[in-house]
Amino acid sequence: MKTHELILSVAALIALCGAPAFAQQSSTSSTSSTTTTDKPESIAQRKDNQQDRIAQGIDSGQLTSGETKNLETKEAGLNGEEHTMRSEDDGHLTAADRAKLNNQQNHLSNQIYDDKHNAATQHNGPGEIGQREENQQDRIAQGVKSGQLTAGETARLENQQQGIHREAAADRQANGGKLTGADRRAINQSQNRASHNIYNKKHNGRTGG
Repeated sequence: MKTHELILSVAALIALCGAPAFAQQSSTSSTSSTTTTDKPESIAQRKDNQQDRIAQGIDSGQLTSGETKNLETKEAGLNGEEHTMRSEDDGHLTAADRAKLNNQQNHLSNQIYDDKHNAATQHNGPGEIGQREENQQDRIAQGVKSGQLTAGETARLENQQQGIHREAAADRQANGGKLTGADRRAINQSQNRASHNIYNKKHNGRTGG
């Protein structure tokens, strides 16, 4: 056999032996990458994601103050339930606990979606009073997003904003769609108190979760 034919034969043999090993390595790598990306979200991650969605809805106006209050009241209830579960099992959650909390978060997730996509939107009204309402909502949304506001704190702040919004709407209705000077002063005083509440709750050391 000539030298160049011998070299070609050896090269072909090496190629045939190496192909299955390479295929097996590729298959193993592919399987490994698949199994590491399919982990379910943790309870903490789900809560963070829900709060992010609520914050986005507040910021965009898709969620009214009343809707946000109701959602955050439910989230606060779930947080309290989780705390009780952990206290009964040395700080841990059982598989049954996790299944129950995830099921409840599924229901809340559906409600967040429905509230963000229904016909109700946050209308802050015209002028200075409407701008103050919008600014307060932006500050609350930032606090929810950053975790500075707990679900319970957010619910109470939104309840306050809902009351001020209704007060302004009632004043406008009683005066042909406008606000008197006295109306504006009263609403601004209410918003000043609300502003202090937002600041205090964002800086009191409590965090969402």
